[in-house]
Amino acid sequence: MNEDVVTRLRAAGCVFAEDEAELLASAVKNATEPSRLLETLVRRRCAGEPLEHVVGWAEFCGRRIAVGPGVFVPRRRSEYLVELAVELGRCARVAVDLCCGSAPFATVLASRLANVEVHAADLDAAQLAYARQNLGGRGHVHEGDLYEALPQRLRGSVDLLVVNAPYVPTDAIATLPAEARDFEPLASLDGGADGLAVHRRIAAGAPRWLAPRGHLLIETSEVQAETMLAAFGQAGLKAWITQDQELEATVVVGRQPESAD
Repeated sequence: MNEDVVTRLRAAGCVFAEDEAELLASAVKNATEPSRLLETLVRRRCAGEPLEHVVGWAEFCGRRIAVGPGVFVPRRRSEYLVELAVELGRCARVAVDLCCGSAPFATVLASRLANVEVHAADLDAAQLAYARQNLGGRGHVHEGDLYEALPQRLRGSVDLLVVNAPYVPTDAIATLPAEARDFEPLASLDGGADGLAVHRRIAAGAPRWLAPRGHLLIETSEVQAETMLAAFGQAGLKAWITQDQELEATVVVGRQPESAD
């Protein structure tokens, strides 16, 4: 191990400096000039750039999800939502990853659900480039604002609608770690005054897109969950809150009635 790299990373505040040094070294082992590239990567990391952006991938549900500068990094807590979706969607025919970013949800669902037609949608063209790379032809990628991005033929046929939309209140953005605040897209973080502006739009529109007994799953915070539970109910969905204490993950799940109005 390059002790100089470890020392520099530790001085920059990297708690797991040894592990990060190994990842950085692994990222350059096949480079034409590994020493020069390693120096570039170390400088980027010491400047505060997320490790995932520096090495070009994030681990999610046992897979490597390609990410890079300007891309939202999938969080480990979001693995809980995906595991719930896999359990609820074993017979799903259509799954949609809304506000997909680099499409970690869609990528995992495409690999773990048999015979599912996967769609991923987002407003951010730069992130969608990574979504296409991650899906590798196993799903359809759409650019646009929420449901406006989706093909009309999907209305009333979505069995799984999985969402990690921004839910940080605007006033709380300044309290986020610098890695997120300074390097990730603000639109992937800022959820408006109470953090739930996008969530409410998604809940209100979901019944028109979900199939009978289809499910909507949205990641949120523990303190926001009851508000979203009410929003799901107002939209006509049977809803409940589920949590994983170890991952500090909260998900609101809504189910479309057998016969949608």
